[in-house]
Amino acid sequence: MSMLAAGVEGSNPALNIGIFAAFVVITLVIVFRASRNTKTASDYYAAGRAFTGPQNGIAISGDYLSAASFLGIAGAIAIYGYDGFLYSIGFLVAWLVALLLVAELLRNTGKFTMGDVLAFRMKQRPVRAAAAVSTLVVSFFYLLAQMAGAGGLVALLLGIEGKAAQSVVIAVVGVIMIAYVLIGGMKGTTWVQIIKAALLIVGTLAMTLWVLGKYGFDFSSLLQGAVDKAGKAGEALLGPGKQYGATGTSKLDFFSLGIALVLGTAGLPHVLMRFYTVPTAREARRSVVWAIVLIGVFYLFTLVLGYGAGALVGPDDIKAAPGGVNSAAPLLALNLGGPVLLGLISAIAFATILAVVAGLTITASASFAHDVYANVVKKGKAAAGSEVRVARITAVVIGIVAILGGILANGQNVAFLVALAFAVAASANLPTILYSLFWKRFNTQGALWSIYGGLIVTIVLIVFSPAVSGKPIDPKTGKSTSMLQGVDFHWFPLDNPGLVSIPVAFFLGWLGTVLSKERNPEKYAEMEVRALTGAGAEKATQH
Repeated sequence: MSMLAAGVEGSNPALNIGIFAAFVVITLVIVFRASRNTKTASDYYAAGRAFTGPQNGIAISGDYLSAASFLGIAGAIAIYGYDGFLYSIGFLVAWLVALLLVAELLRNTGKFTMGDVLAFRMKQRPVRAAAAVSTLVVSFFYLLAQMAGAGGLVALLLGIEGKAAQSVVIAVVGVIMIAYVLIGGMKGTTWVQIIKAALLIVGTLAMTLWVLGKYGFDFSSLLQGAVDKAGKAGEALLGPGKQYGATGTSKLDFFSLGIALVLGTAGLPHVLMRFYTVPTAREARRSVVWAIVLIGVFYLFTLVLGYGAGALVGPDDIKAAPGGVNSAAPLLALNLGGPVLLGLISAIAFATILAVVAGLTITASASFAHDVYANVVKKGKAAAGSEVRVARITAVVIGIVAILGGILANGQNVAFLVALAFAVAASANLPTILYSLFWKRFNTQGALWSIYGGLIVTIVLIVFSPAVSGKPIDPKTGKSTSMLQGVDFHWFPLDNPGLVSIPVAFFLGWLGTVLSKERNPEKYAEMEVRALTGAGAEKATQH
């Protein structure tokens, strides 16, 4: 079995692995140093609420900018032009929802998890159990996509061939992720995300300036270069419709995907949990502003990198590469700076996966330990220290499940997993959070109907969508872009269910509430005062 074959022609796999190993060693040292103050549940889950707004904003951008953002969007712009950039706009606009409706209020009313907010004025055990189920489902699908993505990235960037070899690398990624979470808790994970965000933004800035420099820092010349390289279809790169304009269904599909992206971000559990790592609601708001600026700047860089890859590498060479569309940024790095720049970009892409999976793991383990173990099983009377111990055990279990799932999903079309994570977050989590914060009449039955209903509707529609089965076979590749090949049981026409599942979840939340006689106006009044003023909110434990 050849462990080191040329994944991208001209690359140096040994150099790529060396750079990646250096990143892992440095971050593990930092995580170990950060772990020395991790004693209480607040330290483990929320880093003692000791991070500043700017620090947390950088960490949020590190948590949010996954490999899909870096490699996927650059590739989509290189191949589809304008339509590819629409992903960036959806991902960025989503943060305005988080800033205006969620961040500050969530920081004031919660302690560690989304379940804290939802259970504030409702029956603790059923609502916390539902919140934990939703959190674990979203985290699992997101983790699966990242881990499977790691296998594909390895094939492309490090030249590791064969399913067995890629499975070993997925396992290595999983073990490092477990180490980050076990040793450092939220504090260590946050520092990994800060380092990764800095590397990603500096790396993409350098490539952006390099690409623009080749065209005299004239963006119009760069666009013209991309148009010329694409041949007859070049002009289509500059306007809408190349990817989402062929049929009415494709336009509707993009609208559905856009709704899921914009509303899903404010319901992603690993993003919501980051608001608890700052000392005050003001810092939570500042952290989102910092995140918006950094993420916005990064997506402007991807616009240049995408069109740069189209102009300097060409869409035909990108499609022919082992990683397909995802290979645009690495191929551009190789074209600009040879094996050394490709090695640095490889390490940054790997760092991206590691940081995101570590954030997802600590969120899922915290939700299980805090919501299920401490408040459902132990009824809020868990012994001191036992909750953190359960969280650490859960992190190991989740890590092992993610490794096995990533190995099974390796080579599959995993884009639908990310879409599913966003659709579930937008359908099951966001309606319940907004109703809890803003609707006085909302009650336990409404919360349960909204969470479980949104979850079930979203998963059913995804299973019976073209993303899973029934897409036509591409004559060039001989394969369908559906997850399952050679079968067709789809009846729902859209790849992403957001257009249907999100309104249904809001409706179910309303219907469950009005059909129940439960009322708790005093608790809502207390929650409203706390949400808006911060009176009684959790305080920092470290300084």
